[in-house]
Amino acid sequence: MARLLYSACMSLDGFIAGPGGDMSWLSDHLGPNPTVDELVDDVGSLLVGNRTFGGDDPYKGTPQEGEPFGGEWSGPQVVLTHHAPEKPVPGVTFAGDLETAVAAAKDAAGDRYVNVLGADVARQCLEAGYLDEILTCIVPVLLGDGVRLFAHPGGANVRLDRIGLSQAPGGTNVWFRVVR
Repeated sequence: MARLLYSACMSLDGFIAGPGGDMSWLSDHLGPNPTVDELVDDVGSLLVGNRTFGGDDPYKGTPQEGEPFGGEWSGPQVVLTHHAPEKPVPGVTFAGDLETAVAAAKDAAGDRYVNVLGADVARQCLEAGYLDEILTCIVPVLLGDGVRLFAHPGGANVRLDRIGLSQAPGGTNVWFRVVR
């Protein structure tokens, strides 16, 4: 059965994107990461937030722009949005509610991971009890402002168990299981 994994690169001060969703900061830190390279083969589908699907992309302006994992992965994507485009997008399913989006992504993933991309959709999955794991690559940079890895107005106490820790040239990978 598919598991939901939220994976993201994060600055040391907790931001996955700069102000306005700018991901250009990350381009200087992308490179070989054995943990992520191995993960790519275990991803069966993506569950993507609309803003991430629409362009928050560390590869913006490069030939890999719009390509998940810089073009290293291809497969079915489910985008959670209330504003699906009028024209179909090959390989992409648009869902207007979380439950439908998660079910479609899990069905498409089979027994592999559903990789969640986008802070807001990840927060929604966590709050609804769908999120199973979180993989964060902590990048040695301070951004000072932007989109947080996890934001919950008023705070939240989410227990996590660390299940992996590894080094990569661009940062430190920390893998957690969500405790229910």
